[in-house]
Amino acid sequence: MKRMTALEPRALRIDPDYASRPGFDDKFLGLALPLPLVEADAGAALRYHHFSVVMHVSRRLAVFVAANVDGSRRFAQVPSSDRWSLDPRLPATAQAGNALYSGNDLDRGHLNRRADMLWGETRAEATAAVADTYHYTNCAPQHRDFNQNNATWQGLEDYILSAVADDRLRANVYTGPIFHPDDPIYRGVRIPRAYWKVVAVATTEAVHATAYLIAQTELLDALEREAEQPPLGPYRTYQIQVSDAEARTGIDFGPLRGFDPMRPPDRDAEEPRPTALLELSDVRLS
Repeated sequence: MKRMTALEPRALRIDPDYASRPGFDDKFLGLALPLPLVEADAGAALRYHHFSVVMHVSRRLAVFVAANVDGSRRFAQVPSSDRWSLDPRLPATAQAGNALYSGNDLDRGHLNRRADMLWGETRAEATAAVADTYHYTNCAPQHRDFNQNNATWQGLEDYILSAVADDRLRANVYTGPIFHPDDPIYRGVRIPRAYWKVVAVATTEAVHATAYLIAQTELLDALEREAEQPPLGPYRTYQIQVSDAEARTGIDFGPLRGFDPMRPPDRDAEEPRPTALLELSDVRLS
């Protein structure tokens, strides 16, 4: 029977001892899966409870977040907060803070979701991990119609978490933006047009790694015009190959490429095209 102990709502308090944070566990799935490699303009990994963040120095946003998710040790209720904090290990000028999100249609989009972090041996461990998701290093500017739409990114995230929790599995979840030099500038920050996610799930038989992509281009165009109502529904989520995610991001996912069920069986096989996820049942996790 699945353990789903209720976690009472309470004010979230960020652990002040940053030196004690273990960060992403690269052996969480039973084999060595080190943090992805980034060549350009990346800072050192910042460790949090259950996850790590690698920042893009000049863009002041995360290159990626790598998180461990344990479906067998979850608590039932997700506490939330409306208070976000800068990470004191970085200068404030190295992080895109509240000024970017105030008084507009941009959400502070969790890269590593608080719902994914609601696990641990103790209530205190789960709460500390959830609180850590409210660092500005773990968020990125996402239009509210993109971030809160169950039919797109949020729906995919909920579907993946449900699959992991229902089957009491372990997963590594990697998430980040796709940076382009011509991304639109808003309040001094270049706003990513697209986001990616790579999910590695360990079953009793094997590890499977899958990748996903979504764009918010049309919504950002509306944000720049500000007075216009953004169009609804022009954006879709796609399942892509892990190698495609590497090509689009410049991030090296190492051994995860070999665990991708969309990977062609041999070099002569036709490369699969990105698959539009019209229904969540279209998601292929293994």
